[in-house]
Amino acid sequence: MNRPRRNRKSESIRAMVRETNVSLSSLIYPLFVFEGKGDRIPIASMPGIFRWSQEEVINEVEACVNLGIHSFVLFPVFPESAKDKLASKSFAEDNFYLHLISKLKSLFPHITLMSDVAMDPYSSDGHDGLVIEGKILNDETLPILGNMAVAQAQAGIDIVGPSDMMDGRVEFIREALDDNGFTDVSIMSYTAKYASACYGPFREALDSAPRSGDKKTYQMDPANRMEALRELELDLMEGADMVMVKPATLYLDIISDIKMHSNVPVAAYNVSGEYAMVKAAAEKGWLDGNRMMNEMLLSITRAGADIILTYFAKEFALQEKNK
Repeated sequence: MNRPRRNRKSESIRAMVRETNVSLSSLIYPLFVFEGKGDRIPIASMPGIFRWSQEEVINEVEACVNLGIHSFVLFPVFPESAKDKLASKSFAEDNFYLHLISKLKSLFPHITLMSDVAMDPYSSDGHDGLVIEGKILNDETLPILGNMAVAQAQAGIDIVGPSDMMDGRVEFIREALDDNGFTDVSIMSYTAKYASACYGPFREALDSAPRSGDKKTYQMDPANRMEALRELELDLMEGADMVMVKPATLYLDIISDIKMHSNVPVAAYNVSGEYAMVKAAAEKGWLDGNRMMNEMLLSITRAGADIILTYFAKEFALQEKNK
C-alpha cells in the first residue's frame, strides 16, 4: 500500500524531503528613512517597523548585516515643504536620500541597495506620475523618472526599482542609465503592481497618499490575470533585469504565471498590509505570528518567487540565527 505519511513521520525526514525552503539570501529588507539626527519613529500600523533617521539607519543596516541580511530597499520620507508638482527634490544635489545611498555604500560596500523610482515621495500631489489638471500624464512623467534613476545611480545604487507603473518607463530609464555610463545598474521593474487595499500602512509610513483621486489609472486592476503577462512581455523587451509582483500573498497565481513565462529572476513584494494583518492578529492572540510569518514566506517562494521584499526579513534572520 502506498503511504505518503512515511515521508512525514519525523522532523528529520520532513526536512530531508522538503520541496521548498526560504533562503535569507533571497530576502530584501525595506527601510524607511528621513533626514535628521533623531532616533527612530515607530509606525503605528506596522509594529516593529520604524522610520529611521539618516544617522540611525546606519546602525540598523550594520545590525542586519551581522544577522546575514545583505539586501535593502530604501524609501525616503520628505516633509511637505520639500515636495512640488515636478518631484524636483528627487534629483536635487541636496537630497539627503542620495547622500545616504553614497554613505551606506561606502560603509558597507558589499551590501546590495535598491531604490524606489516614482514621484509620490516627492510629489505635492502624492501620485506616482505628473498630475496636470487632475490627470496623471504618462509620457511627461518619463523624463522625471529618468533623472531620478540617474541621480540614484550617481549616488551608487545597485538596483533601481521603478514602482510608478507608467507605460514605457523601463525602456526610458534603461536608456537614461546607459547614456550616462551606468550600464551596470540593474532595473527591478514593478511589473505587475496592483491597485491593492494592502498599501495603507506604507502610505502612512511615507505620508505619500494621493491628495486627490486614486491610482487605478496606472496600477493594475486586481481582477486581471492575463494583463500581467502583457506587462511582463513589455518589461522584458524594454530591458528589465528582474521583474516583480506586488502584493505577494494575495497574488500567488500571478507570481506563478510570471515565473512560468519569465527568463529573468522574479521578485514579489510582501507588502505593508500583509505584514500588518499578521501582526494585528498575533497581538490579538488569534494566530501564532511566527508560524504565520514562515508560512507566508514559504507560500510566496513556493509560488515561484526568487526574491522577496519583506518587512519580516529581520525577524526571519533572528529566527534563523537562534535555530
